[in-house]
Amino acid sequence: MAEFSLPKNSRIGKGKHFASPGAKKPRVFKVYRWNPEDGQNPRVDTYEVDTAACGPMVLDALLKIKNEIDPTLAFRRSCREGICGSCAMNIDGVNTLACTRAIEDCSKSEVPIYPLPHMEVIKDLVPDLTHFFAQYASIKPWLRTQSATPASGERLQSKEDRAKLDGLYECILCACCSTSCPSYWWNGERYLGPAILLQAYRWIADSRDEDTGQRLDELEDPFKLYRCHTIMNCARTCPKGLNPAKAISEIKKLMLQRRV
Repeated sequence: MAEFSLPKNSRIGKGKHFASPGAKKPRVFKVYRWNPEDGQNPRVDTYEVDTAACGPMVLDALLKIKNEIDPTLAFRRSCREGICGSCAMNIDGVNTLACTRAIEDCSKSEVPIYPLPHMEVIKDLVPDLTHFFAQYASIKPWLRTQSATPASGERLQSKEDRAKLDGLYECILCACCSTSCPSYWWNGERYLGPAILLQAYRWIADSRDEDTGQRLDELEDPFKLYRCHTIMNCARTCPKGLNPAKAISEIKKLMLQRRV
């Protein structure tokens, strides 16, 4: 492996890093930095990147910063295709995916990049998603059935029933919606939040699932479900264009129908 060396003009830890002289298309990124091991307060570092020498997405700029300017920067990324949800962060004031957010679409001349809001931070742009995924596990996100498995080994459904899952199954659990929700900010310990409730409805709506009653029983709680006040931040920020608030309203409708 080739030995890593920093550009001569890099100044690690001093907060400002400028692009090399002759940069064709410089753009400034203001990146949140915090390392719990150094005992210092969080700060914002400034990086000037020649965007003519990297890909078009914010993730490309972050990778260029990490690879060529400041290797201490920490963030998550994997697929680079808007599928895994790993690179979710707050960019230019919006929760989104760094791999699908184009640099040219960022409105501010100095692009602010922060971790997802109202989450514990492990380091820099890496939030602690332990509680988020524990909530996901709590809804038991798999087919729950009582009947015997068909001889074919498959539980089939009609095209019409399959279509009911559109707008639900595409969720990638990036947590952009939940971390944009004020109700989740203040009640996150008990309120499941838009992402998890959308996932819950995905299984309730699945014609192959045979445990709808129990699923609704588990959601019948003043906090788990009813902290949603239809603020709609979730739908506005979802990088996949989904509408968790609609899924939540469908769960509430089913709750009402049970009481009739």
